[in-house]
Amino acid sequence: MKKNIKDYNLDELKEEFIKLGEKPYRAEQVFKWIHEINVKSFSEMTNISLELREKLEKEFTLCIYNIIRKQESKDGTKKYLFDVLDGNAIETVLMEYKHGKSICVSSQIGCKMGCKFCASTGIEFVRSLTPGEIIEQVLAVQRDENVKVSNLVFMGIGEPLDNYDNVMKAIKILNNPKGINMGARHISISTSGLVPKIYDLADENIQCTLSISLHATTDEKRSALMPVNNAYNIEELMKACKYYIEKTNKRISFEYALAKDNNDNLEDAKQLVKLLKGMLCHVNLIPINKIENGKFTKSTNENILKFRDYLNDNGIVATVRRELGSDIDAACGQLRRKNL
Repeated sequence: MKKNIKDYNLDELKEEFIKLGEKPYRAEQVFKWIHEINVKSFSEMTNISLELREKLEKEFTLCIYNIIRKQESKDGTKKYLFDVLDGNAIETVLMEYKHGKSICVSSQIGCKMGCKFCASTGIEFVRSLTPGEIIEQVLAVQRDENVKVSNLVFMGIGEPLDNYDNVMKAIKILNNPKGINMGARHISISTSGLVPKIYDLADENIQCTLSISLHATTDEKRSALMPVNNAYNIEELMKACKYYIEKTNKRISFEYALAKDNNDNLEDAKQLVKLLKGMLCHVNLIPINKIENGKFTKSTNENILKFRDYLNDNGIVATVRRELGSDIDAACGQLRRKNL
């Protein structure tokens, strides 16, 4: 079976080239063709010999995704359903911001977390994506749109920290100045709260932004929304977050999806202030997306703004996330559920 050449970092690729009887510098040329120039075939690599191209064709695949479906929103958001070449599919989203183009990638096929407000719930977990399969989402979108993606968030289908090693490797390949050259500061990792991996991430000494899906301020309420809280409760999660801030001196973004008549009242806002007081953090308030067969609905605009203002007035920086793609099944997982 051919190996996915995008799974290799540059040092590993050099080792593979030595095994093929090639000079290591050839690996740098190929790495550039793959990640910077973004070719779709080895035959396009015109500054390497035909013999080497034939060797690569025999040993490796470039893992070029097929687009099963693409949706385009009036606000410029583009949502892709990609065939990952094994009979499975994942979602990737390209979003337009003033600061550039941002991509939301999936890290797994399906998800184990079972969050009650998430459209990925109910999509059976199949497997984790490899580093190359994560990176190909960026490359496939850049090829299709002929654009350069400047920012990346791990907030698609799957729990990134449940696929820790592959996500870390993908980030380091994305960082490489001889490839895509995406700075770690432009990459955000969102987690439902896998506490041991938050400690590991703190010790990695990389400059990514950490986003914590919090969504509630009591264990009772959070466990009802997010089963992961039964394994790692809010107290353990906050302890890990404080360690992360102390170790990295980086601000954490807490994601808080506001559901009508559930977690959007003034008492919840007061509890959130109490929970986060003194932490280097930011709260990203999310108007929750209605999902098929889901029992949660979006909070009223009035409640969302009251919640935001209360946090800001009490020393917690809070903003409301701009709603994107609301006309194209905005919630991650909905496109996949409709098409498979």
